[in-house]
Formats: sequence, structure tokens, C-alpha cells
Amino acid sequence: MPLTSKNNAQLKTAVQVSRLYYIDKISQTAIAKKLKLSRPTISRLLQLAQDQQIVQIKINNPFEEASDLPNELASKYGLQKVLIADQIGDSYASILDQIGQIGAQYLGQVVRDNDIIGLTWGTTMASIARYLQPSSHQNVQTVYLKGTVSNSTHNNYSSIITQRFNSAFHTQTEILPVPVIFDNQKTRDLVLQDQFIKRIIQKGKDAQIALFTVGTTRPDAMLFQLGYFNQKQTAFLEEHAVGDILSQFIDRDGQLASPKIAQRTVSLSLDELKHKRQSILAAGGIEKVPAIHAALVGGYANVLITDIRSAEKLLEM
Repeated sequence: MPLTSKNNAQLKTAVQVSRLYYIDKISQTAIAKKLKLSRPTISRLLQLAQDQQIVQIKINNPFEEASDLPNELASKYGLQKVLIADQIGDSYASILDQIGQIGAQYLGQVVRDNDIIGLTWGTTMASIARYLQPSSHQNVQTVYLKGTVSNSTHNNYSSIITQRFNSAFHTQTEILPVPVIFDNQKTRDLVLQDQFIKRIIQKGKDAQIALFTVGTTRPDAMLFQLGYFNQKQTAFLEEHAVGDILSQFIDRDGQLASPKIAQRTVSLSLDELKHKRQSILAAGGIEKVPAIHAALVGGYANVLITDIRSAEKLLEM
């Protein structure tokens, strides 16, 4: 706009109106009365202020940066896909609920006819199981990737997980009816000689989809609560591991923290996860971030489902 005396006066009025409206928070009607101008004139002056960049309106969208997180994490860890829950509430129960919804929906999208889905147990898997919808796919089979018998009265949620997967995929989930961790390797090796156990483990190897989570080495970790370790073993794991995948403990680099304990464990080997069409890691909560990071660094997952706070922390690591 060329500056004439008329235009100059108009711009000064536009500045005055803008201050009253944007800074003093006075309504356009009140400004019109105060300056003895019409209401449409006030609107035109506010538009003029924007057109002449006297007023610049910027919207800081808190979700804009978050929208880049999936691609950034996928690039960082070499993942096929990253799904992030919009965190509503900071409680772990809320995070689990959201991951459960996303996980169940994603699984329904990627499963195919004749697929075998490998499962684990725990609270995260139970949350996903609760949100499963009936599938129309044919001949889908489900199998546990690790032992399902608990050593204590603590619930590992395998019962509800089995029930919900059976219902959703019209199948009969095959469980590994043995403890996930034995007292010694010799006993475990004898159990693995059983043809029935061998067949189930082979089905886990054949699975096209693996759905799993990570545990922590915090005192309240489920594997610690289930009574598989004595005090000395627990202290060792707390010092040398960041968490577990399929009940096999890993260090910060994603390597086995205790091969001896792994040799007592009835579980799909971690390397097998790397060869699945869909190796889906579903986990959230700040406490699990070190274990999630280690699992991704180790290359055990090609899909990640987590919450936004954990995703932000992972990007910083």
C-alpha cells in the first residue's frame, strides 16, 4: 500500500484497533463504540492490520511436531512402521488402554488368511486382547512363543489373552504348558525333548506375525514377581539388564545380559523375531523406554506401537 496521508492515518487506526482487540482483549463491538466507528469498519481495519503484517497470527500446534515422530523413529531404528498413541492422561493404565486399542486395530489390518500369530503374555498383551474384533480371515492360528505356566499366584494374564484371541480369530490357541524359566538347564533340555513341546515351538518359529512386549528390571517387574529368580539373580539382572523380551533379559545394546538364564528359558529365540513378516513390539510408559530402545537397537522388531512420551524419549536416546 503506497503511504499517503490518508493511508497513513488508516494504518495508525489499524494499529490502535489491533492493540485494543488483540492485547486489551476488547470486543469489536466495544471498540466500535469507543472509537465511534462502525462494526464492519473495525473488522476491515483488523484485516488490514494482517494484510500489512502489522499483526501476524501464529498457531503453535502441539501435535505438529508429534506428527513427525513416527517417521523419525522409523528412520532412526530402521522400522517398517511406528504407531503412536495420543496420550490422554499420564497414568500407566491410560497408556496401556490406548496401546491396546491401536495394537488390536493394527493386528486386524495386517493378519492374512492362513497366518500364524505368535503371542506372549502380560498386561500389555491383555490390553490388546481386550480390544480385538472378530476377524473374517480364514485358518488363522495362534500360538504362545514362551512358556505359560506361572510359578506363583501372580496373574500373567495368559488366560484372558487366550480366550480373546480364540474368539477373535475363531481358533484354539496353542499354549506352551510349561514354566517359562526352569531352575536349571538340564530340566529345561529334557522338557524340550518332548514331541508335543517341540511341535508348539516349531509353530512359533513358523509364525508370520509375532506380537510381543518388553519387561523392565524394576522391583515390580512381572518376571520378578512371578518368583523365577532368587535374590542374587534378581540383583544381577537389575545391574546388568534393562529389561526382557520373551522372558530373555537384554542389556542396553540389545544383547543377552545372561546367556545362562536364557539357557533355562523355554521361549522362541530372539533372533527368530528378526525374520517375521510382522514383528510387532507394543510397549509404553517411561519406565520401559530403556528396554524398548534396547529391543529396537537389537533389531528384534520391525513395527513399534508406543505412547507419545515414550516416543519422544526414544528419539532423544
